[in-house]
Amino acid sequence: MGTVVFIGAGPGAADLITVRGAQRLAAAEVVLYDALTDPALQDLAPNATWHHVGKRGFRPDSTDQTEINDLLVRYAREHGNVVRLKGGDPSIFGRLEEELEALAKAGIPCEVVPGVTSALAAAAAAQRPLTRRGVGRSLSLTTAMTRTGDMVSSRTADTEVFYMAGKQLAALSARLIEAGWPAGTPVSVVSRAGWPDSLQSEHTVGTLDDASQVHTDRPAVVVVGAGAAALDHSPVVTEAAHVPPTR
Repeated sequence: MGTVVFIGAGPGAADLITVRGAQRLAAAEVVLYDALTDPALQDLAPNATWHHVGKRGFRPDSTDQTEINDLLVRYAREHGNVVRLKGGDPSIFGRLEEELEALAKAGIPCEVVPGVTSALAAAAAAQRPLTRRGVGRSLSLTTAMTRTGDMVSSRTADTEVFYMAGKQLAALSARLIEAGWPAGTPVSVVSRAGWPDSLQSEHTVGTLDDASQVHTDRPAVVVVGAGAAALDHSPVVTEAAHVPPTR
């Protein structure tokens, strides 16, 4: 019986994986990888067998979670080193709990290697720190939509980051106002955070739907509140990576 290593691949380009993650990946015999992981990561484990088990929201062509659990158990019983490669960080909206439970039930040892989550990549791309001295002391990470398709929002932290909200920005705008965020609260939207073609646009809670045209069909992260505010002396951002504020 082998070991399963869960590795956070980072939020985009292959070189955002951690050193430890790259080392563990290089030793893999079998890799089960997500849809949003960079194909270039396969160069780190060219002799491994790679199996795509990606999810895309709640689309019918997504790999069923039960199937992924079963594959992990099966391959761990057949091989010495199995890697479960997840986009971002395994512990952030990565269904890690279910996979750990399946392996624990089968008596298979595991290791978890953390990775960079897309909220951090979005903050880096926009050069907007998620925490700010005196005004941004708390941070919340949440998904904008539940499994039932309901749009949810909250106002529980100085900065709130919403994952997987790109196609529902108008609805999110309305929910944020209902949750008590003033319409003029700054919002930063970054799509394909961590990739060379990432885009960032600036809005407010009231004008958030304007970002829909900028980030069409691109995975987007929405930052609301203190961490979305422009710096007093914001650095110049190249045109390729920045979209001017929508008026």
